[in-house]
Amino acid sequence: MYLIITRSFPPEIGGMQNLMWGLTCSLAKYNLVKVFADFHEQHKEHDSKVSFSIERIGGIKILRKYRKSYLINEFIKDNKNIECIIADHWKSLELIQSNKKKICLIHSKEINHTKGSRLNNRVLNVLNKVDHIVSNSKYTKNLAIEIGVSADKITVINPGVFPAKKIEKTTLKEAEKLFNNKNPRLITVSRFDKRKNHEKIVMALRNLKQIYPNIIYICVGYGEEEENIKKLVNELDLKEQVLFLKNIEQDLKNALVAQSNVFVMPSIIYKKSVEGFGIAYVEAAQYGTPSIGGKDGGASDAIKDKETGIICDGNNLEEIYSSIDLVLKNNSYKELGEKAKEYSTKFEWDKTVKEYLKILWYINFMIEKFNGIIYLIIFVVHFLGYAFYAYRCVFGTKDFCDQ
Repeated sequence: MYLIITRSFPPEIGGMQNLMWGLTCSLAKYNLVKVFADFHEQHKEHDSKVSFSIERIGGIKILRKYRKSYLINEFIKDNKNIECIIADHWKSLELIQSNKKKICLIHSKEINHTKGSRLNNRVLNVLNKVDHIVSNSKYTKNLAIEIGVSADKITVINPGVFPAKKIEKTTLKEAEKLFNNKNPRLITVSRFDKRKNHEKIVMALRNLKQIYPNIIYICVGYGEEEENIKKLVNELDLKEQVLFLKNIEQDLKNALVAQSNVFVMPSIIYKKSVEGFGIAYVEAAQYGTPSIGGKDGGASDAIKDKETGIICDGNNLEEIYSSIDLVLKNNSYKELGEKAKEYSTKFEWDKTVKEYLKILWYINFMIEKFNGIIYLIIFVVHFLGYAFYAYRCVFGTKDFCDQ
């Protein structure tokens, strides 16, 4: 059995939730899986449809951590068939008391603390005790090494995706109405926060409008920066070029991405927040839409620069502008999009899960090897004992033989 401990799980929406869902579903094809996840109001309907066991833990957040760890520790004591514990976050393992083999996933932001700080010490106390660490990108692996994590324990496995869903014609028509026959088409699907860099995309759009007067930029999402971005759009007189959408169905999001020319998210490092990977780039690529990502973070694992999209300096407005123009000029997005779609297949879960299985099977091999060595030692000790006894009987004193 694989025991999965996670703070983020569907029906809650988000990148981490999708990662843990994809990993769990994929591993469940190979072994029994038990999940401990946080409570969600709509979890009953969701959980009733899965083939594995999910236990939800609710309560006040500050107390939930202790209650959850207590229940997990009790479960581990009562179940001897657990082969490995897999956690979404170092905090998920902080109070787990078990000598079972452990794998911890790392993503970047949650480990990005000043070396020597209290939080850094807590991170290292957990990560340097686990058996394996799975990093979502080369960037995150290097960050972990910089803050003091042992490099030997880290394996880079990029997050996976399920094959893209076919989009219904009615949904494509709905998306087309939103574009309102405008071209070229830019899109960003993400939270509105400083790291995602909507601000500089909008500023670049002001200049792009001079070359592409019919351009449209669709922003799908919500977040604390939303009102600031809307205010900037008004100040730059771009209300006709920018469309804000949120709380729309996933199928419509997919249709909008599929009918866009380029997915734009040149992320930057903002305080401790950084784009560890960027699964949105891969999801766009699945529909043949190339991406523009930032050089800060793990975007270069998801985008092959100048082949499936562009990696640029998200802090440099001129680079963002010229990168968008480069993709749009001479319809370059078509060739980039074809290569992006082909490249996206390497991230599909049926391939990605095999990288996890290599680690899990290695763990099982080492356990069996260790157990084999123990049994061999016991056998050798017993054999030597009997051999010594036989030797004394043959060559020893009469008194010893009588004994």
